[in-house]
Amino acid sequence: MYSLLLAIIYIAFISLGLPDSLIGAGWPVMHTALGVPMAAAGIITMLIAGGTIVSSILSDRLTQRFGAGLVTAVSVGTTAVALLGFSFAGEFWQLCLWAIPYGMGAGAVDAALNNYVALHYAARHMSWLHSFWGVGAAISPYIMSFALSSGRGWTGGYRIVGLLQIGLAAILLLTLPLWRQSKQQQQAAKTTAPKAPVAPLRLPQIFKIPGVPFVLAAFFAYSAVEQTAGIWASSYLAQARGVPLETAASFASFFYLGITGGRFLTGFVADRLGDRRLIRWGAGLALVGIALILLPLPTKAALAGLIITGLGCAPIFPAIIHATPMNFGAQYSQAIIGVQMAAAYLGTTFMPPLFGWLAGTITMNLFPIYLLLFGIILLTVTELLQRTLRHTKNIL
Repeated sequence: MYSLLLAIIYIAFISLGLPDSLIGAGWPVMHTALGVPMAAAGIITMLIAGGTIVSSILSDRLTQRFGAGLVTAVSVGTTAVALLGFSFAGEFWQLCLWAIPYGMGAGAVDAALNNYVALHYAARHMSWLHSFWGVGAAISPYIMSFALSSGRGWTGGYRIVGLLQIGLAAILLLTLPLWRQSKQQQQAAKTTAPKAPVAPLRLPQIFKIPGVPFVLAAFFAYSAVEQTAGIWASSYLAQARGVPLETAASFASFFYLGITGGRFLTGFVADRLGDRRLIRWGAGLALVGIALILLPLPTKAALAGLIITGLGCAPIFPAIIHATPMNFGAQYSQAIIGVQMAAAYLGTTFMPPLFGWLAGTITMNLFPIYLLLFGIILLTVTELLQRTLRHTKNIL
């Protein structure tokens, strides 16, 4: 039963990644078909992010009331319906409408699954699961490409992914007894599991927990580094470094390959090193990679620095999430992980556009400085988090 449920969760993490890169892969065709400017994609992503932030914050109440299994199944189903709604949309306003349940479903399942794994599974699984998210994010552009090349259009790409999500939602509903049985067994075996349910926490209560402001700042800073690097790396290499467009694009993709591959490799050592070392060493390695991009070294050093930055980023997000029950108590972990996801989505949503504005207003050469700033913030707040936890007797 343990292995079967874990396999289902792995599939669910692939499912989490599937929709995330669809709009990027399909938008060059979508905006022309819908008769809207290229920049209109920002409206869609903002609406999705808004729904995701709201549902992440509400995940504590939902999960306590309905359980992680049911929340995951319904959330995946909601996302599936929204994706199918995208596939039947003929006007831009319809995409805006469907973007709201799209984001609501994604945020709830993300928070619920991450907390469930943090409570009941070893650190290596958290790392590997997030690597599987990367697999899903890498697959969906190929699905969109297949739909476009086979004459199904961009709507066909969304329809394929929507149907895959419906299949997963059905599997999750059929396996709800496994979630309940696993929770009962593992709560009896683990001291980190909550002994009794507690009332859902309100935001002011969450912020008053020692260390929470630092961990939220860490998620915000990490997301700023990851998304800014992923979105703007190729533009920086081409414009500021004179790298050919094809090479710049391939090395930008290597950044994400570094994250995905790094998470897979980290899984083999995660239990031995522990979350604290993974966070510290990952942040340090990311800063080394950013330094290689920043320093006036040959272009090859900058290209290598981009890959090293991805490898450094790899363990940070999964390790901080996995450490949450130990850091703050299992009874509060769902509430805190929900707010952590919201902080991450805020960083993802607002920091890359801010850099785009700075690059257009000042210079693209600010790219490594911008990454360095958030990299230093990330390392600083994670160290402050550990100091606060040691002071409150919650040692990682």
